[in-house]
Amino acid sequence: MTAHPLLTELTFRARAQAHEAGSACPCGAATLADRPDATVVRHAGTVAKAHAPDTDPDDLTPRLAAAAGLPDVLLAPLAATPAPLHGRLVTFWPYGTPVDPDDPEAAPWEAAGTLLARLHRAPAPTGLPPMRGPAKAAHAVTRLRAAGPHPAVAPVLNAWRALPAWARAEAPMPDVTSLCHGDLHLGQLVRHPAPDGPWRLIDVDDLGVGVPAWDLARPAAWYACGLLPPDEWTRFLTAYRAGSGPAVPGSGDPWPALDVPARALTVQTAARAVTKSVAHERSLDEVEQCLVDACARMGSEPPQLAAGLAK
Repeated sequence: MTAHPLLTELTFRARAQAHEAGSACPCGAATLADRPDATVVRHAGTVAKAHAPDTDPDDLTPRLAAAAGLPDVLLAPLAATPAPLHGRLVTFWPYGTPVDPDDPEAAPWEAAGTLLARLHRAPAPTGLPPMRGPAKAAHAVTRLRAAGPHPAVAPVLNAWRALPAWARAEAPMPDVTSLCHGDLHLGQLVRHPAPDGPWRLIDVDDLGVGVPAWDLARPAAWYACGLLPPDEWTRFLTAYRAGSGPAVPGSGDPWPALDVPARALTVQTAARAVTKSVAHERSLDEVEQCLVDACARMGSEPPQLAAGLAK
C-alpha cells in the first residue's frame, strides 16, 4: 500500500496521541483500513480515524457525545470533538480487540444482542441526527444504477422499489426517538480494554434516532437467506429479547417488525455485491448470487421475508 498525505499525517497524529512527546516509539504503526470513506491507523493503544469526506461536524460531534455518554455500550472516544485534517474530520479512540473472522464459532452473538438492547433502551440525546441506515441503503442502490448493465440489476431494483419510502430514505422514519447504531455487524464489536475486556460497539458514523429493528436487520436478512445458521440467529435474538430490546416483541413472531428492514439490508448488500462484480468484471460468487436470488423472490412474494427465504 502506497502512503498518501492523509495516511502519512494520520499516522503521525496517532503516534502523537499514543506516546509522550519525544519518547521512542517501539510499536510501529498499523493501517487498519484505507478506503475512500474511512482511513484508520493504530499506534499502540490509540486508533485514529479519518471519516468520510462529506462527514458533517454538526452530526459527528453529537454522535461522539452519545458514545461518551454510554460507556457500557459504545467505545468512548478519546476527545469530544473531531479534528480537521486534509479536508477530513479525524477522531481518536482507544484500541479494542476485534472479532476474530477466522473463528466463527466464537462469534459474540450474545454480546451483540445484549449491547443492542441496552443501546435501544437508552434515551436518545437531544440534537442527535437521524440514523443513517436507510440513507446508506439508498447510496448503495444509486451506485448500482450507475454501475452499468448486469442481469442482476433488475431484480435488485425491483425489490428496492417494493420497499416503503422511509426504508428508501425518501420519507422520514416512522420512529424518530429510538437510539440506533445504524450499521450493526460483527465487525462493529471490540473487546476493551484489549485483549479480553468486555465487548463494546464501535463506529458512530451512522448512530442516530430511528427504527431500532434496522440494527437487527443484517443478521435477520442473512438468516432468512440461509447464510446465517439458525442457532446463531437464535442466540442473537434471544440475547436481545433477554435484554428487553424494544425492536421486536418479547416473545412470538419477530418478523412483522423485522421484515422491511431485513428486505432493505438484503437489497443493500446485493447492490454492493453487483456493483463490485461489475467493477472487477467478474461473476457473482455463491453468496452474492444468493442475495440477488433473494431480491428476485422478494419482488414476487408477499411480506414476511422469512416465509419465502428462510426455509
